Amino acid sequence: MRALVVYESMFGNTAQIAQAVADGMADGEDVTITDVVDAPESIPPDVDLVVVGAPTHVFSLSRVGTRRKAARRGGAFTDVPEGVREWLEHLPSSERRLAFAAFDTRVDDMALLPGAASHAATRLAKERSFDAAEPASFLVEGYEGPLVEGELERAREWGHGLTEHLAG
Repeated sequence: MRALVVYESMFGNTAQIAQAVADGMADGEDVTITDVVDAPESIPPDVDLVVVGAPTHVFSLSRVGTRRKAARRGGAFTDVPEGVREWLEHLPSSERRLAFAAFDTRVDDMALLPGAASHAATRLAKERSFDAAEPASFLVEGYEGPLVEGELERAREWGHGLTEHLAG
């Protein structure tokens, strides 16, 4: 099986989780990982699983305005106004049902608040006829990070679980 992992990251925490997820999947998948700014405009025909990761901004996926606000706080920002939300919204419809999973990063002290980027991404994926797995959240300390201790290992295990689920 082949997987595509697409992520959006402002402070590097979501990128680290994406890499850990891809590492966990690597024993059962041929995995391609890419920043959303370099993501393909459509899902390649040989991809069986799409995984997306994004930071939670205002209880959902980021928007141009929230990315600019994060940039003012010291996060990376390019002039490309597209994040995971826009990438998913612009994906062409597919005739085949693809497996999909989403994860997000969020501030540790806000973990119990409603809304998360992964839930919004999962809703968008279901609207495009993906077979979506239960989303996951990974915690960071404060807005800039670092990741909470143990989250990289948990991300590797989550990635491994995705491939086991698909193989089963």
